[in-house]
Amino acid sequence: MAREVMIDLLPALLRRAVRVVPAQEDDNGMPVHAGMLRLVRSGVLHRLARGYYALIGSERLGQSWLPALESAAWGIAAADDGPRSVALMGLSAAQVHGAFGESPEVGIVATTRNRPSLRLVDRPATVSFVRRDARRLKIERYASELGAGWVTTIEQTLLDLAAYPQLGGRPDLAEDGITALIDKADPHILYSLAAAQRRLGALDRILLQV
Repeated sequence: MAREVMIDLLPALLRRAVRVVPAQEDDNGMPVHAGMLRLVRSGVLHRLARGYYALIGSERLGQSWLPALESAAWGIAAADDGPRSVALMGLSAAQVHGAFGESPEVGIVATTRNRPSLRLVDRPATVSFVRRDARRLKIERYASELGAGWVTTIEQTLLDLAAYPQLGGRPDLAEDGITALIDKADPHILYSLAAAQRRLGALDRILLQV
């Protein structure tokens, strides 16, 4: 019977567009759902944070595996609000666009609602959620280990870093991100976006670093 529960649950998880699964947990930090508990114990699910598990790809089974922080942050948000409603932004978007040599210890995701930051349990990192309508942002496709979604474009990321350098608690990295990405941006798109979003002040701060 136990094997049947596990077999019945796994195909449903494999069909998910987002390979992060929310789960109710007991006081010991284990899934209450018997089928999910067995998948965790068998090494098929990896615990990202309290109440969130990543489905490990078949090629990674039996290995020591961590998804990229940006993938984990996006996957947690998308698991709750759907992949079309969330987008990596700020420092996380800057990392996706190649701004940093190493991933910052914070993930930042635009979501549809306010929610508290979430500390990951598989690494010393925190995911911060920002209430912003992804449809009003300049975004592009983002493919990760845990599903396909959205990330802000280089131009949008630059404006966000300049307007909200405190997001994630690393204003020093926000400055580094601007310096690293400015040469990759289209200046015409950057100006037009700043004007449309009424962020000419943020654009001025970007240009001061050039």
